[in-house]
Amino acid sequence: MNFKIALAALIATSTSLRLVAAGLLGPGNDEAYHFLYAVHPAASYFDHPPMVAWVEQPGLALLGTFSVLGLRLGFVALAAGSTWLMARIARRWYGEAAGFFAALALNLSGYYGLAVGTFALPDGPLLFFWLLTLDRIDLALERPERLRNWAALGLAWGLAMCSKYHAIFLPAGTVLYSLLRPGRRRLLIGPGPYLAVALGLLVFSPVIAWNAGNGWASFAFQGGRAIGGLTPRPDYLLTAIGAQAAYLFPWIWLPLMVVGWRLARGWNDRDDERGRLALCLSVAPLAAFTAVACFRPVLPHWGLVGVLPLFPALGRGLADRWRADLSRTRRRVAFASAFSVLLLALTVAEYRWGWLQRGPAGGLGFLTAKTDPTADSYGWDQVADRLDRLGLLDDPRTFLFTRNWYQSAHIAHATRLRRPVACYNLWDARGFAFWSEPEDWLGRDGVLVMINEDYTPFNFYEHWFCGFQALDDFEVTRAGKPIRRVRIYRMNDQAIAFPFRYRPGQMLPNERVWSFAFSPPPEVGEHRGVVRR
Repeated sequence: MNFKIALAALIATSTSLRLVAAGLLGPGNDEAYHFLYAVHPAASYFDHPPMVAWVEQPGLALLGTFSVLGLRLGFVALAAGSTWLMARIARRWYGEAAGFFAALALNLSGYYGLAVGTFALPDGPLLFFWLLTLDRIDLALERPERLRNWAALGLAWGLAMCSKYHAIFLPAGTVLYSLLRPGRRRLLIGPGPYLAVALGLLVFSPVIAWNAGNGWASFAFQGGRAIGGLTPRPDYLLTAIGAQAAYLFPWIWLPLMVVGWRLARGWNDRDDERGRLALCLSVAPLAAFTAVACFRPVLPHWGLVGVLPLFPALGRGLADRWRADLSRTRRRVAFASAFSVLLLALTVAEYRWGWLQRGPAGGLGFLTAKTDPTADSYGWDQVADRLDRLGLLDDPRTFLFTRNWYQSAHIAHATRLRRPVACYNLWDARGFAFWSEPEDWLGRDGVLVMINEDYTPFNFYEHWFCGFQALDDFEVTRAGKPIRRVRIYRMNDQAIAFPFRYRPGQMLPNERVWSFAFSPPPEVGEHRGVVRR
């Protein structure tokens, strides 16, 4: 088997499938929001460093500002690069066959093969630059006297840090490896590692500067997500482990755990120095997020970067199985490949036609609008069309807003930013708190787009305006099945500037602003054409 040709075929096939899916699926919640990163260039952002915006911009420039395929194009390209990097690392460690099978396993994993490889998420550039940093770490350790190797390592790590803060675990794992291996400890007193760290921090310095100028908002937000209670919660831990297995697919996750266990068990026995390095690079993120999961819920993908260094050893194991039992290995690869392709096809079909969603009268579907993972992406063009028909997108006096950051992002993308869009949420406006000044909206009419049953009392919104008109009430549908209820209100003449929690120096409103007794929003028609002042 010619593994170079096989690798080229893998990259070509996987890239083609991702491009098809990228062109057929609407933007997800995070993607619609990340699109606004490209619209608002900055040194960093509230949620993440700026790499996601940098990767988006070439595709949007090539295919159009509001092209969903253009939004994802750079991430699909990075996935192809990540496949090549994984093969390169595993090939250098364990041989040609191991390189191909490590790359194949990465592409057949659920999260990295399907989601990260297709959608506009910060994990896409993190995957690429994480692997590039791992590649540079290996070369620097192989020839530590060459300062250029350490310089390349620092640049790669800096770009990984500009992708996602998880990259902080890379130097932590490298230091752990150096401390545990007697022959490597002298590296810590040489100039190479310090040159790498200095260059990495230089690349990352715009993010530090942005945080310093914005009350350390991004660092505080991401760091605060790891803080939980003091009571251990085994149910949280078991849920996190099960979710990680589901995200990677059990036939990838379980062999990776076995690989990690064998590397740990054979630490002193195996003549596998790169396996020891991989284990140290895995331990830091896996241990950190496992510890957090003992006390609070975590998102499954947070700790998945910890398994990336184990893929080369998994590739070696798959290559050994391929040599020992070719037919059985082929069957397993065929099953895993068919599952990934069918899951991708089913996702596209469900997004477009909603076959698995129950209709108003029930039916054979087993998903609801709330449990269907494709529902959030669908139908925002219907909302934009209704706003246009009401004449709200051509009115220079108006701006649009919701109470939810990703709903506001979807509306911004669907309306092609014909009107400015804000998010009126005191506690979680995300980047919207930084993309305008509260005083910008004074004296203007806000168009409130209320999605489904908003738990925020309607008189919370009234507080900031002089009056309102209820304009419309309709359902977004897909193949005749309801997706979400949408109510549209014109809030007249904003009189009080809306504050945001994350803006340094801004005062929050007093308690009465958010402690109104619950009162449901008025139904459309009840106040049609009436302005309350």
